[in-house]
Amino acid sequence: MRTRGTIRLATRGSDLAIRQATTVRDALEERHYEVELVEVETEGDKIRDELIADLGKTGAFVRSLDEKVLDGDVDAAVHSMKDMPTEMPDDLVVAGIPERAPAGDVLVTPDGSTLDELEDGAVVGTASMRRQAQLLHERDDLTVEPIRGNVDTRVEKVLAPSLQAEHERRTEAAKEKKGNAGDDDFEAEFDRTVEEWFDDRSEIERRALGREVETPYDAIVLAEAGLQRSGLAHYIEYERLSNETFVPAAGQGALAVTARDGETAEELHEVLDFPRTRVETTVERTVLAGLNGGCIAPIGVHAVLQGEYVHTVAQVLHPDGDDVVQQRRDIPVETHVAAAKEFAQALTEAGADEHVAAARER
Repeated sequence: MRTRGTIRLATRGSDLAIRQATTVRDALEERHYEVELVEVETEGDKIRDELIADLGKTGAFVRSLDEKVLDGDVDAAVHSMKDMPTEMPDDLVVAGIPERAPAGDVLVTPDGSTLDELEDGAVVGTASMRRQAQLLHERDDLTVEPIRGNVDTRVEKVLAPSLQAEHERRTEAAKEKKGNAGDDDFEAEFDRTVEEWFDDRSEIERRALGREVETPYDAIVLAEAGLQRSGLAHYIEYERLSNETFVPAAGQGALAVTARDGETAEELHEVLDFPRTRVETTVERTVLAGLNGGCIAPIGVHAVLQGEYVHTVAQVLHPDGDDVVQQRRDIPVETHVAAAKEFAQALTEAGADEHVAAARER
């Protein structure tokens, strides 16, 4: 048996990554393991001004952490599963897959507007080629612009224009009131002073007020899991997008804990693994691998285990959003890996490979 000591758990240094790693640490500590979080800077963290699809390879946020595992510097690493390449080193395994958070995407707007309510030409921010293609497929009148940064930063960017405009409007009105003694217009229009209005703002709204606006986003699309794990879901307006129309990325909402194949991996598996999530994400990643798209192509795969079947929808879009190959299939649990491979082949035969090839040419 392995002598129990402190488990060194690698994580990226972003606030969201640390929150995710903390949930894994807490689960292990409940079973009386000692855990140390080790922050690691990844290749994706270093290239801040490029979209993930432009990095030229998959695994931009993953490989640096797994190298630490393989080198023996840490015992395991915590990843967002959707960032993981479908191919892994032979002696590295996904030891644990905890219970999944919501898998879908959300549309965040300053005022709670839905996708259908956005005006023609509205600017929507996303860092994902998949989300860009899905947005254009549904609304080809939209202007989809790139956006980078962690979840907090992206939310601040979409809140900033309207909040700053409102602050300026209130400030100018207060100045006019000061110059016109006895003018009751300010009280009639505003129920509180500028200072009182500012004090009522949430922390993220205050940060948005101080942010320089480079692109005036009307909305952004991001994963609901990230929004929840960042603690922001209660402070902003958002619309849940349909998992049938905006099919999520394979593994979205799930975490993966990687380790060297062996005794430590077995212990992590026993404590952390949630069988339902493992089956669902295995189907999704098997389909993704069969399509040979990685994280560079507009591919969505979403699986839900119900009884003896895994209900699966897959969507492969042309990067411009003007065409889509989409199919559904009930995959038997007993043969879910083989059946997922067959599903990927059916999608390829239906023309999905042409959209993947178009994405690779971008």
